[in-house]
Amino acid sequence: MPLKQYMSIVKPTDSIFSQLEDCGHKKVVYCSDPDTGLKAIIAIHNTILGPALGGVRMWTYKTEHEALADVLRLSRSMTYKAAISGLNLGGGSAVIIGDSRKDKTEALLRKFGRFVKNLNGEFIAGEDVGTNPRDMEYIKMETDHVAGLPESIGGSGDPAPIAAMGVFMGIKASVKEVFGTDSLTGKSVIVQGIGHVGENLVKLLRDENVKVYISDINEERTRQVSKKYGAEAISNNSIFDIDADIYSPCALGGTINTETINKLNCSIIAGSANNQLADEEEHGQLLLDKGIIFAPDYVINAGGVINCYSELMGFSKKRSLQLTENIYEATRNVLKLSKAESISTILAANKIVEKRIADINKVKSSY
Repeated sequence: MPLKQYMSIVKPTDSIFSQLEDCGHKKVVYCSDPDTGLKAIIAIHNTILGPALGGVRMWTYKTEHEALADVLRLSRSMTYKAAISGLNLGGGSAVIIGDSRKDKTEALLRKFGRFVKNLNGEFIAGEDVGTNPRDMEYIKMETDHVAGLPESIGGSGDPAPIAAMGVFMGIKASVKEVFGTDSLTGKSVIVQGIGHVGENLVKLLRDENVKVYISDINEERTRQVSKKYGAEAISNNSIFDIDADIYSPCALGGTINTETINKLNCSIIAGSANNQLADEEEHGQLLLDKGIIFAPDYVINAGGVINCYSELMGFSKKRSLQLTENIYEATRNVLKLSKAESISTILAANKIVEKRIADINKVKSSY
């Protein structure tokens, strides 16, 4: 669910307790430290399956209301992402209010680490927008409840290759549903956004002889990636004019809306961006009506979470890759349920997640 939609649910005038109840959250912790300038919020959505893993986002929110809405949205998404992947993890998230380029200091991050420590393992911090592996090192100086550390100190390293592999498996599963085979040879894909995950996805696709169109707001990077992998660079304005088999949004969320759905010339949407549907219910149904397969973002972009989970469990890179390859079957299961019940794929994914959480909750309640 996009931030604007969550902000319509989370109202500044409402009681924080009523907001938690409406959003289904377990706990929200406000972190303030005048000495370091820290202003942060940690949200724990659900811990039935395990401790809440979530990224630490540092952003210049316009209001505290906007920061709260974002952390509630992100933490719920993490619950669903971990659950659909079969991981023993719950969902959480944290936001630090501030400019990561100017306000971020070692002292601020270490103070934040103390707040994480005080949660006694209920929340595990990872990197997100505005934070990086070095920041996780500072947090780890104060608590062991952190993931996404550099390989040089025993962490899992860059999650981008694993994240891209998850999206790749989701694409193959979707192609199997539409074309009867998961071979990608001869298919065409538009990759919008070529950051670390997007570039790794372009490589995987080109290795399968896929015709790849790429677009990014950074024109110089678009040219470099185009030349490196033999992909065709296109402008953002022409994305929806191209007739391709697959549209893969790998940048900002909310690119799938009423306007763009009417313009789409593809059979499949499968990308790494979070919260791709501007409205889950409305636009999920519109895609179903139009016959476009949507691989739910939190199903196929779970590679980063799997990477962190493997780090926490002490798994090898090989095991991490095996868990990521399971995204193929997870996607197939969602598509089968969607078809069987004539419901949108996002609703099908939600049903699978909610059933797993409910089933495990019954097991734990019988202890």
